[in-house]
Amino acid sequence: QVQLVESGGGLVEAGGSLRLSCAASGSIVSINAMGWYRQAPGKQRELVARITSRGSTNYDDSVKGRFTISRDSPKNTVYLQMNSLKPEDTAVYYCNHLQLGMNYWGKGTLVTVSS
Repeated sequence: QVQLVESGGGLVEAGGSLRLSCAASGSIVSINAMGWYRQAPGKQRELVARITSRGSTNYDDSVKGRFTISRDSPKNTVYLQMNSLKPEDTAVYYCNHLQLGMNYWGKGTLVTVSS
């Protein structure tokens, strides 16, 4: 089992920045991927960004150039630096950890961007 604890959500004005963090603990294997998903009211959960244990990244087109995902592998922690935030970025952001074909999820942290 893997446990994920997110932090860093909150309320910010459009154009502002936030940094999300997610710490993983438990039975973690070296080959894995960590990422962030988000779910806005009335919408499906969608991938925002993902980073593998080798450092490969991918982003949703809507956040490219504004968001940066990074990880501290020894600490099993992943970060999402969000800049130039827009009201449409408002959502609950969920941390995800994928290993051995299993997905693990955090409880989510709310990001609200006011216009």
